Amino acid sequence: MHTQRVIVVGGGLAGLAACVRLAEAGLDVDLFSLVPVKRSHSVCAQGGINACNDVARQQGYSEYEHFDETIYGGDYLADQHPVLEMANWAPRIIDLLDRMGVPFNRTSEGFRDLRLFGGSLFKRTHFAGATTGQQLLYALDEQTRRYASEGKITKYEFWDFLAPVVDDGRAVGIVAQDLRTMQVRSFPAAAVVMATGGCGLVFGKSTNSVICTGAAAARCFKHGVWYGNPEMIQVHPTAIPGADKLRLMSESARGEGGRVWVPRKARDARRARDIPDAERYYFLEEKYPKYGNIVPRDIATREIFDICVNQGLGVGGENSVYLDLTHKDPEYLTRKLGGILEIYEKFVGVDPRVEPMKIFPGVHYSMGGLYTVFEPGRYTPREALDKHRSGAGAPIGAEVGLGMSPGDPRNMSTNIPGLYAFGEVNFAYHGANRLGANALLSCLFDGLFCGQSVVSYVRDALPKAPEPRQAALDAAARAEENHAAALLASASGSAEPDASTNPYVIHKELGVEMTSACTVVKSGPRLEQCRAKLAELRERFSKVRLGDAATWTNQTLSFTRGVGDMLLIAEAICLGSIERRESRGAHYRTDFQERDDANFMKTSLAKYDPQRGVTLEFVPIDATLVRPTARTYGKVEKKEPAAPSMATV
Repeated sequence: MHTQRVIVVGGGLAGLAACVRLAEAGLDVDLFSLVPVKRSHSVCAQGGINACNDVARQQGYSEYEHFDETIYGGDYLADQHPVLEMANWAPRIIDLLDRMGVPFNRTSEGFRDLRLFGGSLFKRTHFAGATTGQQLLYALDEQTRRYASEGKITKYEFWDFLAPVVDDGRAVGIVAQDLRTMQVRSFPAAAVVMATGGCGLVFGKSTNSVICTGAAAARCFKHGVWYGNPEMIQVHPTAIPGADKLRLMSESARGEGGRVWVPRKARDARRARDIPDAERYYFLEEKYPKYGNIVPRDIATREIFDICVNQGLGVGGENSVYLDLTHKDPEYLTRKLGGILEIYEKFVGVDPRVEPMKIFPGVHYSMGGLYTVFEPGRYTPREALDKHRSGAGAPIGAEVGLGMSPGDPRNMSTNIPGLYAFGEVNFAYHGANRLGANALLSCLFDGLFCGQSVVSYVRDALPKAPEPRQAALDAAARAEENHAAALLASASGSAEPDASTNPYVIHKELGVEMTSACTVVKSGPRLEQCRAKLAELRERFSKVRLGDAATWTNQTLSFTRGVGDMLLIAEAICLGSIERRESRGAHYRTDFQERDDANFMKTSLAKYDPQRGVTLEFVPIDATLVRPTARTYGKVEKKEPAAPSMATV
């Protein structure tokens, strides 16, 4: 008789959706989270969640166009069948959330309201003001509490996932640490679902919460789980700079009519409101007249970077551009975007209803993550189709099972049987660039659709072997106890403090290096420099010293352990950036500026071996549904900014 418990690591949307699906199927769930689940990073999502609905469908939109947009937006790097299933499932997810009580904005007729988002000419993004992630998370939390009250879900909040336990080639549990008592112990399970989000802290400052270190993914990677497309890091075009961290200014600001511009004259010292419209350079609207300010994030980011860094046209000569909503009715802005406008006003001290915001790109999301597989669905055309013509009729319906086989235990399984990856930590769905408002969708889709695959694994596909050997669980826990003890012992030495072995200094240098080398613009020589710097940081980390030997709520221990894990993920990101000798989506190389489908329309697959370290290879993708085409978003030839009139400057 096998243990019928499933462990879910991560209390964000993907994790909670998985918990609800598993408990609904009758399985007992142990949920581990670094923080109270309502403080998980999903709560920070602002803009909305994409899905075709009847209103959009009446205007010519379809689930198939949503699928096509996502593949095109990801620059043809995503496996296509999973994306098709996700797009087809999206309306069902919205209906479910509505029934759970999510307060979606509605039109005066009572329909769920929609807004524009990047990469689409149709309004197809559902939203709850500008706090959509929070509303969704609270709805899922209520469902989780319901099953917890029935004894189906047990929550372990303030527990840090340390390692998967792999015995006889399959996942049989985890090792975790209570961050209050510092107790380390193992937990057996029939299957483990990783839903631990992204790795923004690898870059120091980002729009991510400070818990988004990527450490959980790194710990799986270290234990043999493969990592896909590590080099695909999304830099959001509209972040609010801050001394401590970056804060997100949602894409919904542009979806609701926000315009990005800079003064046409470099270092124009006038206030924004004093610069006439004719002397403003709306560079996105001029270069991309079809999409304007709602071009996808990778394109908007590179254009802003070019304006500020290469052309020197940033506001006041600095690295910032205006995001302007002042032409909109303030009451309308409050109703649609109140949450994010309050964030800007709180941290900058300026009301964006009356003054344009100053923004600059910042690290935001990881398209790469743990490598997963899937079982294709029923739709298998004899040959891939051309890109869908926007607004045309869909070539197929939107029935369940066209993209992926429902309930197949392979869906979103890693290469370790019994170990699954859901949400941002899963590399699937977004290819080389994620479209705005597809993140919440992929989290919920993984939990609700692929959660059933975990149920199938536990009930039907689990090898008929004995219960996990206690010896394997004990050995895994002992290894982590020894690791923690070694780190704590470093704090008791008599040597003088040394900045070179200080974990906080090492992390700061890591963030600066990774932001400089592995974000908006990359090049071979700069990446090689980054690789050398990472080797230096790893060497210093091998001698790291803690400043705190406390055996109760020792946050320094947890942070230091995470720095070592971030160095490992950074190595994979850097190596993927070096080996992908092309430009695709968010990955832009100055020395390889064109997309190279013949050699690189493939997943970069990173593996870790204790003897060889991180290695990387390229493996084929599923591109059987849509043929690749040039990804231009209607870009026109660059127009030089008109010279301002001396009389008006």
